[in-house]
Amino acid sequence: MKKIVNVIYVFLFLLVGGTTVASEEVAFNLVEKNQIYEIRYYEPMLVAEVEYTGDNGGFGALFNYISGANIYSSKKNSSSSIKIEMTAPVTRLKQNNKNVMQFFLPKRFTAETVPVPVNPNVKIKSIDGGYFAAITYSGSASENNFLKHVSILSQRLLSDKIIFFEPAIRATYNGPFTPPFMRRNEVIYKIKWEK
Repeated sequence: MKKIVNVIYVFLFLLVGGTTVASEEVAFNLVEKNQIYEIRYYEPMLVAEVEYTGDNGGFGALFNYISGANIYSSKKNSSSSIKIEMTAPVTRLKQNNKNVMQFFLPKRFTAETVPVPVNPNVKIKSIDGGYFAAITYSGSASENNFLKHVSILSQRLLSDKIIFFEPAIRATYNGPFTPPFMRRNEVIYKIKWEK
């Protein structure tokens, strides 16, 4: 039964995103770029996040939230649910030894207007803005490929004497059936940037 549910979530993911997860990407200002990584500045952002274990990575709970498992208050209707457009990237990271998956919320929402999740496991959080280093890579979104690029980015940041903060963030931009050579994946670290 669990396999069937996971297949359904993958199918829904493809319907939402196809080869690209979403039409709206999290905006940033490019500060500096070299052959290995970019330095970016991000404004504060809102995310829907869930802690997870197992194979589906919390995707189902987050997908249900953006599909209408929420309570939205507006001037026209005091209590309804709405569909929320999916954005990119989808991120995963470890916080306090727990796996966390995050969907970024569209810019049109604020802390006051964001729909409230029906599922108590889905939390709305504000992410601080700041400077981040990102390395972009293609290929599979596997753990091995991620860790390989974590090593490349962290070693280069150390070499460049740039202070970075754990955890490494895994960002994916494409649906699961996108051919590996067309995938866009990233490793992102928050950094201390003073230049």
